[in-house]
Amino acid sequence: MPYSNPTGTHKTLTVSQLNRAVGQLLSEHFWSVWVAGEISNLSAPSSGHLYFSLKDAQAQVRCAMFKNSQRGLKIKPENGKQVRVKAQVSLYEPRGDYQLIVESIEAAGEGELQLAFAALKRKLADEGLFDAQHKKPLPALPDCIGVVTSPSGAAVRDILTVLKRRFPVAEVIIYPVAVQGDNAKHEIAKAIATANDHGHCDVLIVGRGGGSLEDLWAFNEETVARAIFASAIPVISAVGHETDFTIADFVADARAPTPSAAAERATPDGPLWLAQLVGLERRLQQLVRRKIGQQQQRMDWLKQRLQQQHPGQKLASNAQRLDELEMRLNQAVQRKLHHHQHWLEAKTARLWQHHPAAKISQFQQQQAYLQQRLENAMRHKLARLNQQLAAHSQTLHAVSPLATLNRGYALATETASGHVVRSSTQVQVGDKLTVRFGQGSVYSEVLAVDPA
Repeated sequence: MPYSNPTGTHKTLTVSQLNRAVGQLLSEHFWSVWVAGEISNLSAPSSGHLYFSLKDAQAQVRCAMFKNSQRGLKIKPENGKQVRVKAQVSLYEPRGDYQLIVESIEAAGEGELQLAFAALKRKLADEGLFDAQHKKPLPALPDCIGVVTSPSGAAVRDILTVLKRRFPVAEVIIYPVAVQGDNAKHEIAKAIATANDHGHCDVLIVGRGGGSLEDLWAFNEETVARAIFASAIPVISAVGHETDFTIADFVADARAPTPSAAAERATPDGPLWLAQLVGLERRLQQLVRRKIGQQQQRMDWLKQRLQQQHPGQKLASNAQRLDELEMRLNQAVQRKLHHHQHWLEAKTARLWQHHPAAKISQFQQQQAYLQQRLENAMRHKLARLNQQLAAHSQTLHAVSPLATLNRGYALATETASGHVVRSSTQVQVGDKLTVRFGQGSVYSEVLAVDPA
């Protein structure tokens, strides 16, 4: 449409005014557009800005990408690379050239890749491949770590550096694969399956360094996703940079933002573990020493008990007990004697309380007289009693059975009952008899009985 002023009169514009007006029109009508083409005439001056042309078979357009818009750039702009740019159409007023102010660059075809990424993500999520219940825990102390990546990339060097620093005792197995290209997905899936068949690894790190969506696409393939899900070994996905997300990240048991971070995630902090082990070793030594001391005390106690149960110890103990009992018996006898002595002394004391000593002085003369008479009477009495005793002894001796026995007779009694046998009819053959003589006795058995 022609440029005119509100009054309807024509106005002559300067070139600057025209370029400014055209620039405003372009900016208003093409605020944000996507343009696909091939990069050419690329230049990167010291200011950090990028200048290039975007062309196709029939035309080209100048482009400028300022330094602050290059943050997070996923691809490296190069001449001849097919790209898709998001830009604002503007006019460079000093030359009157229209150009594109580029905000972002992605590899050609990334739009289709994003759609494919979203579709596969929805499909696998619906199947439950991303569910937390399927995530396997990572080992705390892995003996062997498998690394599925390119053997020549920076990622494998970063991983090995971190593993050597953090946990050098772990064995590392590299499963070399291509990490981009048409065959990469098959090599990655096969390497994961091979690691599971070998069964050596405790954890797998699967990944590569950063790149564009197209460079990382092998880790967005369904084949790789299902190989990770089927792995019995826990898998850590480490693809690209922290801002990059792939299907492998969602399926894996753990996701690390970078390969170096994956190596740290797969291993414990070696120095920290070593310090903990030293502390545990010190505690174990203390416990062992304490346990040995307790067992030594128990052994000493058992040894003492064994000595106490030893026959010699038992005999010595019994001998000591016997001596103790003997001493106690002697003490008891002594106490008994002392008791009776005290009793006798008490009785004697009581007897002396009734002693007629108080009347002795009154009866001394009578005592002498009576004593004389008593002595005379006793002499006469003793003489008379001696005479009577002699007479009675002779009479008793005359009638005593012993005197009869001394004259040759014997006295027979039944041994069992002690009854005197006065007739042969009182005994039977086989009875036991005791026959007493004047001197001694004999024990006999009846062999025959003569009743006459």
